[in-house]
Amino acid sequence: MRDLVWLIVVILIIGWLVGYFAFPGIGSLIHILLVLVVILVIYKLLTGRRL
Repeated sequence: MRDLVWLIVVILIIGWLVGYFAFPGIGSLIHILLVLVVILVIYKLLTGRRL
């Protein structure tokens, strides 16, 4: 399961970089989604709850 999480993280980062440089409008949307995911992961780690 841990490898799957890292795979998703790598795919999101690559998608964000491609979107940021190739399509600036879409790249910013992916950036916003990544920020939301990071906030949710930090919340989960701090509270210990499942999302």
